Amino acid sequence: MIIPFTKAHGAKNDFLLTWAFEAPVRGWKEIAVAICDRHSGIGADGWYLVRPPDEEADASIRLFNSDGSEAEVSGNGTRCAAAFLIAEGRLPAEDEIVIATGAGLRRLRLVSREENRFSFEMNMGRPRLEPGNIPGVNATLLDVGNPQCAVFVEEFPADWHRLGAELESHRLFPNRTNVSFVKPVDAHTIEVRFYERGAGVTMSSGTGATGAAAAAIARGLVSSPVTVLTPAGPLTLEWRGDNAFLTGPAEIIAKGEFYR
Repeated sequence: MIIPFTKAHGAKNDFLLTWAFEAPVRGWKEIAVAICDRHSGIGADGWYLVRPPDEEADASIRLFNSDGSEAEVSGNGTRCAAAFLIAEGRLPAEDEIVIATGAGLRRLRLVSREENRFSFEMNMGRPRLEPGNIPGVNATLLDVGNPQCAVFVEEFPADWHRLGAELESHRLFPNRTNVSFVKPVDAHTIEVRFYERGAGVTMSSGTGATGAAAAAIARGLVSSPVTVLTPAGPLTLEWRGDNAFLTGPAEIIAKGEFYR
């Protein structure tokens, strides 16, 4: 079995993208685990199946995490999908890009392009605070199209990876959650570390950055625009009305075939 792929990353949150018509018709979860493996596969945080335009969107995408689970949406990954569509010649770069995700339609605008390096602004929708309390953890729970648990810290704990894994599967989250550790820096800046549902530690996260910024704003710690400092570099969140707009990079780095 031969599976074509394009590899891209959004602030070092990396993804593999395959046209759905070039992928097998079943076994997607198992393929995601195999193709995303960093030793015996190509290596990525997730694998996308991309479908061509329909009446409501320029493309639709399904995201499978590296553990085979399916995710509703990824901010960094959706930017990578937009870069893929433009690079494949499926979309004119000057138009608004509308992509159907598991969390609904997401609209993007190309900010800049230099060969295979892109920058997009993406409407992340309206973050929603969720009820819930985790004893002993200073956290805010949110929904930004997928579940988020933003944990506020003065300094990042040495064992934040372990704590992130524990919180991901906490009984409060029957479908698991994404976890971000948020350190306020100044009135417009936060620093964040990410433990993503189904992928583990990642260098950055678009939805995680959105949730972290929204939680920090709700607590009165920062105000828009918010720079989110990730291990892979900054992402920018700006609020217009009730919606959050995320600006960040997407870079296409490889094309090839995976032998399954």
